[in-house]
Amino acid sequence: MDRTPTRDDKFSFGLWTVGWQARDLFGEATRPALATVEAVNRLAEMGAYGITFHDDDLIPPDSSAQERDRIIQEFRDALNETGMVVPMVTTNLFHDPVFKDGGFTSNDRSVRRYAIRKVMRNIDLAAELGAQTYVFWGGREGSEVDFAKDIRAALDRYREAMDTLAGYVIDRGYPMRFAIEPKPNEPRGDILLPSIGHALAFIAELEHGDMVGINPETGHEQMASLNYTHGIAQALWSGKLFHIDLNGQKGPRYDQDFVFGYGDLLQAFSTVDLLENGAPGGGPTYDGPRHFDYKPLRTENMDGVWESARANMELYLSLREKARAFRADQEVQEALQAARVPELAQSTLGEGETYDELRQDRSAFEEFDIDRARTQGYGFARLQRLAIEHLLGTR
Repeated sequence: MDRTPTRDDKFSFGLWTVGWQARDLFGEATRPALATVEAVNRLAEMGAYGITFHDDDLIPPDSSAQERDRIIQEFRDALNETGMVVPMVTTNLFHDPVFKDGGFTSNDRSVRRYAIRKVMRNIDLAAELGAQTYVFWGGREGSEVDFAKDIRAALDRYREAMDTLAGYVIDRGYPMRFAIEPKPNEPRGDILLPSIGHALAFIAELEHGDMVGINPETGHEQMASLNYTHGIAQALWSGKLFHIDLNGQKGPRYDQDFVFGYGDLLQAFSTVDLLENGAPGGGPTYDGPRHFDYKPLRTENMDGVWESARANMELYLSLREKARAFRADQEVQEALQAARVPELAQSTLGEGETYDELRQDRSAFEEFDIDRARTQGYGFARLQRLAIEHLLGTR
């Protein structure tokens, strides 16, 4: 099996991932700062095709206009020399103390205005660099004190910000879509739009909801004990899976940001299977970047950073190969049929059938063989066994 990443695999990394100095709540940095140009060059050498960033990752907030121009030009030169692209950009609305009560939903109106202006400025840069997706993660949009936040008003202000920025992009003709990244908690005690379902419901209320989708992260859903594969399946079903963040998480803890698959490996397998092959009964696949949003272990030096970056890509490629073999396995196909998985794609009502006709169909209720339905087995255990065998390479 060739696990050498290529540009065609569309692997991308956040500048904040390989550039994380491993500073946390309990200790200072264990690694030196990583130059942006070095990050671009090393990731390109390893087979990645893209790099993403928050505005403050690329340009320190206190930079002068001249320093800003110099940094951007050096970044452009590195991209041009390596062929790397910037598929996604986002804004840091969580680190600076000004955002202690959020950006778009702060109780302080002046902070909200500042936040929108900060995003506008970075959207212009994102457009210049060719980014097709702009991500919004509201890590500080929320509360710890229920009585301190009018959630109805907060959602109004969140919508106002998204509608304003969407109008800004449309009026300037930028070929860019927005993606909301849900998370249940951390850093706020309770974050607004905590799950994929919340985000989808919110998008339905937007003026320009057609250009807004989601950017679900593996660990964020699993922190809430939710099924990430189910979540991205619903996003695909809604036509709203605009971007993805892949990493590893061990259950409902703090956001661990492990290497992809270093947590729930079986669910990582089903995630890759869905992204690459679609649902067993057919349906859309995902053709966007395979973006890794992880943190190299704090114990590692820079050698360990690049080792973990490689691990993300190689594990994804391994799971992709296993998913293809799983789908091509004749016994798996027989097990899917036996489990009646394809039958779920059939309409419950017949073509053109009305509810009146359903009521008149005695076989659907009065003569329904309920004992058979009560005692039948679905064969899911066999499917799970086959999946495990392919995952472990014992088949």
